[in-house]
Formats: sequence, C-alpha cells, structure tokens
Amino acid sequence: MKRRGFLVVAGAALGTGALPGCTLPVIPKRPAPDVDAARSWVRHADGRFTLLLPRVEMGQGIGTALAAIACEELGIAPAQLTVRQPSTDDIARVRATVGSDSIKDFALPLAQACASLREALASGQARTAVAAAPQPAAALRAFQPGARWVGQGLPLAEGPAIVQGQALFVADVRRPGQLFGRVLRAPASPERPSRLRQVDEAAARAVPGCVAVVRHAALQLGQAEGIGIVARTPGALDRIATALAAQWAVDGPAFEQADLDQALDIDARLAGGGRRQHAVRRDALAPGDRWDVDLRIDIPLAAHGAIQPRAAVAEPAADGHLHLWVGSQDVFYQRDVVCRRLGLADSQVTVHGQRVGGAFGGKTLCTVELEAAVLARAVGAPVKVQWTRAQELQLGFHRPPSSHRIRLRLQGGRLQQWWHAFAGSHILFTNAAVPPWLQRATDLIGDDGVARGAALPYRMPAACTEFDLVRLPVFTGPWRGLGAGPNGFAVESAIDEAARAAGADPLAFRLQHLDGVDPAQARLARVLQRVAQAAGWGRPAAAAAPGQRSGRGLAAGIYKGSSWCAVVADVVVDAASGAIRVTRLWCAHDCGRVVHPDQVRAQCEGNLVWGLGMVLTDQLPVAGGAVDATSFAQAPLPAIGDLPPMEVVLVDHGEAPGGAGETVITAAGAAVANAVRAASGHRITRLPTARVPVAAS
Repeated sequence: MKRRGFLVVAGAALGTGALPGCTLPVIPKRPAPDVDAARSWVRHADGRFTLLLPRVEMGQGIGTALAAIACEELGIAPAQLTVRQPSTDDIARVRATVGSDSIKDFALPLAQACASLREALASGQARTAVAAAPQPAAALRAFQPGARWVGQGLPLAEGPAIVQGQALFVADVRRPGQLFGRVLRAPASPERPSRLRQVDEAAARAVPGCVAVVRHAALQLGQAEGIGIVARTPGALDRIATALAAQWAVDGPAFEQADLDQALDIDARLAGGGRRQHAVRRDALAPGDRWDVDLRIDIPLAAHGAIQPRAAVAEPAADGHLHLWVGSQDVFYQRDVVCRRLGLADSQVTVHGQRVGGAFGGKTLCTVELEAAVLARAVGAPVKVQWTRAQELQLGFHRPPSSHRIRLRLQGGRLQQWWHAFAGSHILFTNAAVPPWLQRATDLIGDDGVARGAALPYRMPAACTEFDLVRLPVFTGPWRGLGAGPNGFAVESAIDEAARAAGADPLAFRLQHLDGVDPAQARLARVLQRVAQAAGWGRPAAAAAPGQRSGRGLAAGIYKGSSWCAVVADVVVDAASGAIRVTRLWCAHDCGRVVHPDQVRAQCEGNLVWGLGMVLTDQLPVAGGAVDATSFAQAPLPAIGDLPPMEVVLVDHGEAPGGAGETVITAAGAAVANAVRAASGHRITRLPTARVPVAAS
C-alpha cells in the first residue's frame, strides 16, 4: 500500500474507532498535473497572454522556465506574456512545489495546453477555454531542437521588479487598515506540552498601540499553546509582549544535545543486535567481522536558513470571506488547513500566492498563515504576522540529525559487500504535523524522505542498507533534497575510503563500478567524465602556499532517478591550525533537456554552497529543552568570503527533463570532505568541521 492510501485507511480507522477523539491532520492533496488542469494556467485576452504559474516561484526561476515553454508553444515573444502567481480561485488545485518536479512534471502539460490554445486561436476561436489534447512531446515545438526560447537565456521573470524593490513578497503586502500580530509561546520545543500559567492582559492592553490580546485553540503549534497579540504598529509588538509578562508551564523533561546524540547513536543501536526497522536493500551478507572500510559518520540538526522569515497577511471581508496572502510552497494546503481549523468552507477562503524569499522545503506546512487568519478574524481587520528569526529557528522544523555506520569489503580491488546502517528522524511524516500516535502507524511503512539518496548508485554483488526512525523532541522535516544530502555525504565518503583501500584513483574506481549498459549508471559515468575533464582530473591540485596542504576530492550522485551530478572540489588546509578553505568547485549536471540554462546553473551553484555549508558551518544547537539559537550567529551560513570560484557544466543529450533544484546536494558536501581527506589525511566523520588535524608529511 502506498503512503497516502495507508494514511487514509489507517487514519479513518483510528479517528473513528480505535482512538476516540483523535482526528487525522490535514493531509496535502497532490494531484498529478495533466493537460486538463493546464488549461487554466494560460489565458488570452486582447492579444496578450497570461501565464498563471502552477508552481511557486521561490528563487528557482521556474517562472522564467515555464514562460519560455509557453512562448515557444504559443509562437509569441516574451513581451507578449505576463507571468504571475495565481490565487486558489484562479486555477485548479495543483501539487505543492516540492521535489524538483516543476519542469519534469509540468512542462509537458503546459506545452500541450499552449499548443491547443494556439491552434484554437489560429482557427478563429477567441475564447480561452478550449479543448486540450495530450499530444506527445515529439509533436510539440517546445521540445524540438533549435527552439527559439527554450534552452536560451530568456530574461528573468520579475527580474526588473526585484531590482526595483517592487512589492512581490508577502512581507510587502499592505492592505487598508492593516494591523500587525504575533503569537507568543513558551521558550521550549513545541514537542514539549506547554500552557499559559499566568498573563497580565490588562497591562498589555494599556500599552499604546495595543489592539487586542487573543486566546484561540487554533493558535496551538504542536503541543505548545499560543496567545496572540495585535498592534497598530510592528514596533508596539515587543512592548506589548513585555507587558503581557506571560509565564508558562512546560511539561516533560528538558533535553540537551547529548540526548539527541544518544537517541540516534547507531553503534548503540547495533550493539542491541537485530535488523533495523526499514530497508532500502537487504541482500544476505557473508558472515565475518573483517571489513576493509569501517566508517562512522554523524550529521547534526540544521536549519533551512531562508533569508525571508515566513509571513502572512489575512483580511476578513464583511460577508465573512477570508483572503490570505502567503509565501508558501502549497497555497491549496494553506486553504485546506485554515478551513478545517476554523470551520470554513473552501468557497469562503481565497489564498493569494506571493513570491517566496527562500523555502527549501521549510515552508510547506501551515503555521504563520493560520496565526494571521485567527488574529484577523478576532479583530475584524487585516493583520500581518511575520515570524522573527528566533521563531524561524525555534518553532520551524529542521533537517533531522542522523548517525551512520558503513562497512564494506573489497576483493581484487572491487567492491564485494556493502552494509550501511543509519538512524534518523522523520522527514515526510514530520512531527511538526503528525501526532505521535499517527507517526507510530506510519513508521510501519517507513519514510521515503529519510531513505532518499541511500540507495547505492554503484554495482555491488551484495548490499544491505537499512535504517531506524526515531521521533525526536525537536521538529524535523523536509530540508533541501530530504535525506539525499546527508545520505549522499555518507555514501560518497565511504566510496572514497574504498578507493583508497583499493589503492585506486577515486575517478577510476567509481567508473569501474558503473555499468555502461544500465542507462542510469551510464549517465552517472557521463557526468563523472565531464567534471573530470572540466577540472583537469589527474593533475594535482593547485600548489598550496607555504604552511598549507592542498587536496582534490570527487563525489557523484543520482537524485530521484531523474538527474545526475558529479562534483570536484579543491581545498587547502592550514598545516598549523587545520583550518579548511575551499578554493575551487566544478560540477557536471545532467537533468535531461535544459529549458533555462542560466537558472539551472544557478541551482547547481546554490547546491554547491549548501554542500560547502554542510561540511563547514551547518549546525543547529539545542539546549535546555529547546533549539538554542535565535539568529544566524548561532546557526551560521557560509559567508560570501567563504565561496570559491565555481564552474558548472550542463550535460544535455536531449533526454526528457528531470529535476535541477536539489540534485547537486547529493555530491557537493562529500566532494569537499574527500578533498580535505586528500589534503590532510583526516577523514571528516562528524559535521560540521571547519578545522581538522593534519597528518605529518
């Protein structure tokens, strides 16, 4: 049974019988895009065309790429097309913007709808709502060689507006009579039950600019009660919160970083014997305790680090209709949650999607949107709620930590047996939305997000990859590439050690374990060869200055079976301090047919920076029963001075489009770590690591 079917069946049974009073959380609806749905995405009037984006624009350039497809198929210039984010009233329900699926799944239906519209207009039909036929890609202009717009450098949609600071993001929304709100919660993880013990509402209402103090059951986040405040100006919110003097009762034990480490410790779990809960692949392995490589890798909790904290504006109309402006990856899910929690019908709520200033999987759930809706309805006026950076870090969900043990055997310099056991916390079935009782039920089928990227991309006679799921006392969930980044780091670190154990060149060793007949492995070999060519693999890394060691590393990965990448990194390590500096990065990327080369390169560059950050900076500390970070000072990102020159090679042999947004995360971090190993002799086994011991020459 598939995940969604399991949830519906199990939830119906539990919610109506086994656990009285329990109800399912709102489950996102994810319809597959087709040509019928695509008819509502493109409009024509008075000689101009409008593309209502079925995907959320959050910096990945999807508006530009889909505009190129529409222009190509309609036979028009970009100046004739307006691209805008739709509301839930404008188009049929679409799938959330996740998984790097925008071009892979939406390009063909859009092209089919545009072709049907073009033909209808050519035959004299003036109306937009025309019948649309599911034509094959080979019959469509957008997928032909020598296209005018597809594969070319189309100007960035909304580019001038971004440069000019026009109102594109939800934080820019201003409604007549708009007020400002915030929801206060206990200084503890929302996984710990907390409730208000005492507040001074009279003092809060006496603060100049205070409009209301709001108590409502829908302000609960996880197990944390919330109390809302509404003010006439943003600056008054801090003063009202201080005067309110909320005191909280927090149940359950506090926890420290050591508690998370202990809960996931893979070696402690292996010492208990038996199999792990779930398997990606489980071949029988030969007995014995001799392994040529035996590697432990630990990866910490990490934040999304989106520059724009989440925000929402809600405005109730006189007739009871509610309008919401959101910066979310799924506007229809926002409507579903608000309607369910506030007892409204779909027809009573309109959600307007805005451009999103960074998301990376972190803006999928309904949080600030529900807060704004509750506060706006309470005061009968438009209310904007924007989380602070501290709220982003302490109340949002994050990349789950994981603990890995990889053991492998070689024979004649070739991989023979592979065993990868790891423990991590939930991603798709995030505890930020799924209560413990339902999560225990879903644990029976595993979590594909945790497993993503753990499947070995190389030929192996026998392999076992298995994992445990652990609910942690902090929120965990989707983070760029889901499990692909951490799992890819562990796998490619072990492959690099295997090449060393075999006395082989890392590139030759990888190519030796790829089958040129299997299409997926052939494409992985192709990007490995292309990045090696670009980087001049085989030549030593650039000479280091006196007192420094230079090294070069390589890694590769496959994302969701639809895109391939390989990365080479050059680093220098200071021989005295062990400080690491990445000096150059190369990447070869194959996502099939490239619609907008500049944006694909930008996505690759972004992933390269994420990989660099994974190794050197990414960590979200916990202490005292909560995330112990309130700003980027405690959850740092790579700074501009940390970034080296980067070269991206796009490999396009005309295959069907795949995903570009997350692929390179599978290899970027491991390439840096493998370069550090070459420079210093030290294998990075615990992230982040900005300094390493350096072996004597």
